[in-house]
Amino acid sequence: CSWVSNGVVGSPAFAAYDQGYDVFLGNLRGLVSREHMDKNLSSSKYWKYSVNEHGTKDMPAIIEEIHKIKTSELGSSQNLIGEEMEDQNDDIKNSEIQTSEEDVTKNQPYKLCAVCHSLGGAVMLMYVVTSRIAQKPHRLSRLVLLSPAGFHEDSNVVFSLVEKIILFVGPVLAPLVPGLYIPTRFFRMLLNKLARDFHNYPALGGLVQTLMGYVVGGDSSNWVGVLGLPHYNMDDMPGVSFHVVLHLAQIKRAKRFQMYDYGSTAANMEAYGTPKPLDLGAHYSLIDIPMDLVAGQRDRVISPTMVKKHYKLMRKAGVEVSYNEFEYAHLDFTFSHREELLSYVMSRLALAADAGKGRIKQTTVRLRKPKRVQSEIEKDRAMEYRGADEEIPGEPNGHRK
Repeated sequence: CSWVSNGVVGSPAFAAYDQGYDVFLGNLRGLVSREHMDKNLSSSKYWKYSVNEHGTKDMPAIIEEIHKIKTSELGSSQNLIGEEMEDQNDDIKNSEIQTSEEDVTKNQPYKLCAVCHSLGGAVMLMYVVTSRIAQKPHRLSRLVLLSPAGFHEDSNVVFSLVEKIILFVGPVLAPLVPGLYIPTRFFRMLLNKLARDFHNYPALGGLVQTLMGYVVGGDSSNWVGVLGLPHYNMDDMPGVSFHVVLHLAQIKRAKRFQMYDYGSTAANMEAYGTPKPLDLGAHYSLIDIPMDLVAGQRDRVISPTMVKKHYKLMRKAGVEVSYNEFEYAHLDFTFSHREELLSYVMSRLALAADAGKGRIKQTTVRLRKPKRVQSEIEKDRAMEYRGADEEIPGEPNGHRK
């Protein structure tokens, strides 16, 4: 896991633990070993999930398990709200419900913050929004999202090409190739051996690193080093559902952060109550906790403009949100040892301990290049107040006080 890959000194999870936090590492479904309670589950059924299931099933299950553990540890006598997990997707309707679960969070004997990266950020945003629509407590006090997914139209030519291919062959390929993974132990062993060779022979590793960087549009992340992590081994390694890839391609084409498009009006009506998938960005007004968004200036997988799109939508919806940038590539947020990032994340988590001090000063953020990025933020704010910002139409201009 990249959250602990740098050991006890430079890993975000250990840094939080050293600050006195209880640390829980979330894990989304998708392993080559296809571990499941149902040992007879077919491959097509195991891999039949999209980002929807991550946000409406996996994340609620993780959060509720943490809630059980913490209330049990702290000896709480409160009624455990929402112990029985239901399929939230059946309850989601495309209408805003302004009911707040704030009292539930305040009465919890603990405060729960989440730090998420990339797809995990999109999953957590989906979880918060759909929980609010379903009028279920999300139990969170603060979110720190590092280069969160959700908007992807500003991407390099390789990703644009992949998007078109996936959308074109998706309906045919999905039943035939439900999951993307290395299928046999032999080929996983071969990849593991290559990863060691890349490390032992720097010239070879550097060449592969350069080639992989070009594939992802010039992102300078340590792509070769990631293959050497312990969870990439011959016995098991992560895989991804084809429907997750298809979902991301749909999001890129639609230019909005939406839930999975089931391909027909009838299927979407059954899932969401509307002919089109639920637009999560249009429901950011339901977010009732502080958000900290962080972008990487050298990130070529999720560009700063896409993270800033989240930020603008949240501001216009009245969400308490901050925006920051660091000179990082995509994987630097979790894989590399970055002391300044650890300090920043710890400072945001500390704000959740005192709601009064947790108020975000949206015009004061510390940046590696403060003048350029700060001037952009102030310009955006000025445009909002004049009502001239047309990048995100249909959103209210009100701000919370």
